[in-house]
Amino acid sequence: MDFIIGFPAALWGILLELAPSLLVGLLIAGLIHAYVPSAMIRRGLSRPDLGSVLRASLVGVPLPLCSCGVIPTALGLRREGASPGAATAFMISTPQTGVDSILVTAAFLGWPFALFKLIAAFVTGVIGGVLVNRTVPADPPASAAANGDSADDNRPRGWRARSVEAVRYAVFDLLGAINTWLIIGVIAAALVTALTPADFFAGRPWADGLLGMLVMLAIALPLYVCTTASVPIAASLILAGLPAGSALVFLMAGPATNLVTIGAVYRTLGARVLSVYLGTVVAMSLGFGLLFDQLLTSVPAQTLTHEHQQGWLPVLSALVLLALMAMLGRRQYRARKQAQARLSRAQGAETRANTDARGGLATSAADDSMILEVKGMSCGHCVATVKQALESIDQVQEAAPDLATGRVLIRGGGVETSALEQAIERAGFRVAHRD
Repeated sequence: MDFIIGFPAALWGILLELAPSLLVGLLIAGLIHAYVPSAMIRRGLSRPDLGSVLRASLVGVPLPLCSCGVIPTALGLRREGASPGAATAFMISTPQTGVDSILVTAAFLGWPFALFKLIAAFVTGVIGGVLVNRTVPADPPASAAANGDSADDNRPRGWRARSVEAVRYAVFDLLGAINTWLIIGVIAAALVTALTPADFFAGRPWADGLLGMLVMLAIALPLYVCTTASVPIAASLILAGLPAGSALVFLMAGPATNLVTIGAVYRTLGARVLSVYLGTVVAMSLGFGLLFDQLLTSVPAQTLTHEHQQGWLPVLSALVLLALMAMLGRRQYRARKQAQARLSRAQGAETRANTDARGGLATSAADDSMILEVKGMSCGHCVATVKQALESIDQVQEAAPDLATGRVLIRGGGVETSALEQAIERAGFRVAHRD
């Protein structure tokens, strides 16, 4: 019975915590796309060097964005030309801090704890960014690299047109890329929240030392915890006897990661960046937790009366987010059904067509259509990118990718196989050749 009541309450509570920061993050990313020249971002954050990483961490530390809010902002920076390391540094350092979180932490746990947490977030972001730059190719995203400064010339002019473009980009390009993982992550996080009491490990002897930090890490990594709302939880754990270092692990790993963030990073930045991202958060959280226990052995929980406010703004934000995800889900379902219908018609003609063994293409002379099997499409943004890349070729009249099968129906005559493959590869995907 407790779970029946607790799960919906946890689900709604997570939406109330998540929605405002996520919508703010989407809006920031949209405004960056519409108003900030790509060349400026490339000059400041595009180089795979320490300077770009430092600037990204410095920019991210004071922003009041939680982990799900920072994801679309970081992805927007990446797609505008920021290096993988700079985007990762921003993504790690930002959700752990924020002006509001710093002040709340100081109020609950004192300024030494707050300042130590601030330094830890900045250093963790820098180390993660440097590691990503060393392990991930430095080539900028295809959109920025291919379009160059001319991309800025194609943007709408006037504040109204740019504002509309900012909202369109935020909703359809960014939220559309992570909405499925967002739903999965929120449900999973609500399950963890409902099944794991907040004070379950407080006061238990085996919660001390490194083992206690590992336990807190295991709880914090999949759980969605707003950076500000996590502070009173940590204060209550410290008051119940949990070492301050273990609480710091919770405050670093909880806001920096959750199932939504993990899924979104994997789908949009790849497994290599995800492994560095998680490895850095885990290692640095444990390292700073152990260091904190050595430097400050006791931290007084100054007050436990703070509660995260749930006024009209979180409720309105949650309702807006639900409406946007429902709209995107409906659009994606309809687009998927239309793409599958087109592919079914084209596959019927494919059996009567000549097969290009080298390119793995089947061409129908009747309607000048062909089918490509594209590897690497994993979300709605991937579909939109492939479609845009192929339709940028003059001879291509229409490209209809199907996410479920990975196949793309292309209509248009006289298109060279090499031109299609090059367009796909520039977009960051590849064509699967048939034997």
